[in-house]
Amino acid sequence: QLQLVESGGGLVQPGGSLNLSCTASGFVLNYYSIGWYRQAPGKEREGVSCISSSGGRTNYADSVKGRFTISRDSAKNTVYLQMNSLQPEDTGTYYCVADGVCSTHTSSWYFTHWGQGTQVTVSS
Repeated sequence: QLQLVESGGGLVQPGGSLNLSCTASGFVLNYYSIGWYRQAPGKEREGVSCISSSGGRTNYADSVKGRFTISRDSAKNTVYLQMNSLQPEDTGTYYCVADGVCSTHTSSWYFTHWGQGTQVTVSS
């Protein structure tokens, strides 16, 4: 059974950092493009970042460029999202995704497998 399990969410003050993790079971992440989406209350789900199956290309939403970094650890079959300089507008549920299209424009992204999500709240 293919499964993605996110962790690392929580409550953080503006300007703080969090490092989200997503561990896959039932398949090898290295073979797929993987990424992160988020959904804020009352808003549509949006792509945040993704990394190609080769690991040679990473893409980010304009709103997080320079603040978020996606990476993968093949040995742990895990993908990470390091989030720095967090702002209240980064609040939302963050979803790990795998097996799809990781292109330059987030509007073109498409992923088959989704995790259950982890909550990130940025508030003072």
